[in-house]
Amino acid sequence: MTGKALEIQSLTKKIKDKVIVDNVSLSVEKGEIFGLLGPNGAGKTTIIRMIVSLIGRTQGNVFVNGYNLDTQFKESMSEIGAIVENPEFYKYMSGYKNLRHYANMAKNKISEERIQEVIKVADLEEAIHQKVKTYSLGMRQRLGVAQALLHSPSLLILDEPTNGLDPQGIREFREYLRSITKEGISVLVSSHLLSEMQLMCDRYAIIEKGKLIHISSINLLNDQNQEVHTVMFEVSNLEMALQLLNENNLGVDFKKVDQNQFSVILDKDSIAAANRLLVKNNVDVYAIHTVTTTLEDRFLELTGKGSQEVKTSVHVN
Repeated sequence: MTGKALEIQSLTKKIKDKVIVDNVSLSVEKGEIFGLLGPNGAGKTTIIRMIVSLIGRTQGNVFVNGYNLDTQFKESMSEIGAIVENPEFYKYMSGYKNLRHYANMAKNKISEERIQEVIKVADLEEAIHQKVKTYSLGMRQRLGVAQALLHSPSLLILDEPTNGLDPQGIREFREYLRSITKEGISVLVSSHLLSEMQLMCDRYAIIEKGKLIHISSINLLNDQNQEVHTVMFEVSNLEMALQLLNENNLGVDFKKVDQNQFSVILDKDSIAAANRLLVKNNVDVYAIHTVTTTLEDRFLELTGKGSQEVKTSVHVN
């Protein structure tokens, strides 16, 4: 088997003369969580529907754990567990009876031991014999993933899985996905919650108007924030501060914000040096804070939806 859980090549979907998905190629590595991001109507759900064969492809290839979806359909689909819409259950049956029902419908026999395994992974052991109508939305989402994992797939595909969850439920669901990737399961997840995707994913792709416009690692985004910073200074004498920093080659890309504030790009050590220089020369420094680039900022920058937002950290005095 290949080292990739999923590989899509030149995936395209046209409806009459309209191109919904335009020549998208990407791959998901084994054991990673890969985020699919994009504005509403960008084509994310269409891509997912083509991968799981809910709709046809105009062109392109899909490989799941090395199997070709066209020539090895049964093998490919056996590797996928998916929640494309909100998971639906028989609400007047218990969580266990729902899982047992789906296990009975599976083509290959699913043992009682496997049912108990997914119940444990979903952290539903205490509630599994309660009726689903008593479950919170987060519990139903976890039960949905447990159902998708019943047949031991290598790839889990989730379309907007945290819709409707409260912050605690989102955090629990994120930790849940992290726990199953430790077992070697890969996750492709579509979401519009960019701050959550930054915490959840290993890599991400941005889709706009059906096209893949960016693909990168979350770690690369975080590493960029650690190496250099855009730093905001609030000072008593703006002109003097800019002159001092320029003369001492501390920082680049100076920008005035107002009569007392400016931004500058500095590395970590230079932030402290700039502060010492200003204070030594009788320029009062009222505040210093870094402006970090978030996934939301990167998304807005790449999709042209707005200017970079200012995300501030704690003050450094």
